[in-house]
Amino acid sequence: MPLVEPVALIPPEAAGHVHFVAVGGAGMSPVASYYAASGRPVSGCDRDDSPALEAVARAGVAVRVGHDPAHLDGVDTVVVSSAIRPDNPELVAARAAGMRVWHRSAALGALMLGRHGIAVSGTHGKTTTSAMVCAALVAAGADPSAVIGATMVDSGLGYRRGAGDAFVVEADESDGSAFQYPVATVAITNIESDHLDNWGTSAAYAAGFVRLATGQGVRQAVIDLDDPGAAALAAQVQSGPVEVIGVGAAPSAPYRLTDLWDGAEGTRATLWDDGAVHRLELRVPGRHNLHNAALAFAVGRTLGLPAEPLLAGLAGFAGTDRRFRPVGTAAGVRVFDDYAHHPTEIAAVLGAARPRVGGGRLVACFQPHLYSRTRDFANQFGRALALADVVVVTDVYAAREEPVPGVTGELVARAARDAGATVEYLPDKADLATRLATLVRESDLVVTLGAGDVTRVGPALLARLQEAAHA
Repeated sequence: MPLVEPVALIPPEAAGHVHFVAVGGAGMSPVASYYAASGRPVSGCDRDDSPALEAVARAGVAVRVGHDPAHLDGVDTVVVSSAIRPDNPELVAARAAGMRVWHRSAALGALMLGRHGIAVSGTHGKTTTSAMVCAALVAAGADPSAVIGATMVDSGLGYRRGAGDAFVVEADESDGSAFQYPVATVAITNIESDHLDNWGTSAAYAAGFVRLATGQGVRQAVIDLDDPGAAALAAQVQSGPVEVIGVGAAPSAPYRLTDLWDGAEGTRATLWDDGAVHRLELRVPGRHNLHNAALAFAVGRTLGLPAEPLLAGLAGFAGTDRRFRPVGTAAGVRVFDDYAHHPTEIAAVLGAARPRVGGGRLVACFQPHLYSRTRDFANQFGRALALADVVVVTDVYAAREEPVPGVTGELVARAARDAGATVEYLPDKADLATRLATLVRESDLVVTLGAGDVTRVGPALLARLQEAAHA
């Protein structure tokens, strides 16, 4: 898929009636809802009815089910995402009529005009970190606006409309759309090879972050120096006009993390800020989230905001949807769900889950996402999943890709078995809940993992366990 290249932006009011194709998507729905909340005429459609479609309708978007060129009557601007195929009937009709067609990132970028844009990017942790930045700025009285790639637990929304100058966005590097945003501050969580179906090579992917961090208007780049890829980026841009602000364990980092602790009783660290010493405490688990929170704190401090309310906002942060979110408990089995779909993310999630298992076992149920990623990282997936006591793997969630001969979830299952894991491969995801119900024991902790529809397995598993308990 070709990378998205930026287009000239116009103010939202100049875009007229805006129509979002596949408006129920996680990335599209908050942008459409923001437009509707701003009083703009907004419509949207999606292939099927869903709770997400109902939510954007409640936000004021005029929604329809199905894709039909008739939906474009009275529309001035059509918005699509990278997931929309070129032969989509509404997209074809819009182009034939010479209508303005925006990528989702352009629609979002238009909302940011005239604001202090803050783009949070990286291979992992973008969603959580951008939501943390929003929470910290809110607590510090900055009243930011934000558009996040998932629902924020506290508000139940994927966006926030504020009256302050700051506008926080999760900047997706996967398709190059991060380059579209008018930003003054960039935060980079980490850089690790991914999305090679779009970028081609690891070097090209890493170069994309250099382009992002040195883009027009960027004044500061807040970078986690403990990540090798991000540290290499910092070294590359250090001598340029952009101020590099480091976060990490190195004594030279202006925002230094020490004494990191993640256990059943909490997640905390010491955070040094220009000689001042702070206690960083979080409700969300995982050492990786301490790094995410330190980045968010540093962003707030670059805006001149006081430390204590920033820390309070981070301490109260409840997380985002599908990031180690509890699904429920039945028959003494706890079930969590996570969006992790890269080996590093899976390792981080299982590492965060391990101290919370207690006397049971850690059970991982993984659905690979994309054939290209499965092909490229099967061995790494296997090693990451081997951190669990029991692993169940299903077949690949194709998303935007066509099948690749010889590439199935069995590659991952085999790699996990080679790494020492106890593994079952169930290619039909319809079998997952039933089989898991027979595998799990009281006190086990189950995590469903993946960017596809594996999120449905947790509720189904709980239902089966409850049925068995009352049989």
